[in-house]
Amino acid sequence: MSDVTRIGGVFFRTADPGATAAWYRTHLGLPDQGFDGATLGSSGNEAVWAPFPRDTAYFGPGDQQFMVNLVTPDLDGLLARLRAAGVEVLDHVEESDYGRFGWMVDCDGNRVELWQPPAQYPTDG
Repeated sequence: MSDVTRIGGVFFRTADPGATAAWYRTHLGLPDQGFDGATLGSSGNEAVWAPFPRDTAYFGPGDQQFMVNLVTPDLDGLLARLRAAGVEVLDHVEESDYGRFGWMVDCDGNRVELWQPPAQYPTDG
């Protein structure tokens, strides 16, 4: 089993998330889904594209300009393996209707979001 099976989303900072989302809708045809971003892909295998405000704390401390969300079928196992390998892992795991989320910090200091979707969604691409 792979630790990570696909990209679940790409998030980035921008001065005006609403204007950026509107620009992408106008020029690239991204769907207007009622939030500043879009969900792309086939049902159950979507990826989220979302601009965030420049002052978001969601990406962690520092000036990180983007955050990638990676899908895993086994969040707890992956987080344990990362910790055992000395990788910085945030202690908090978030649980919601959208699944379970954990975060690690890569070798360049970038926060990476790890997502285990709920059982009804596939974890492979």
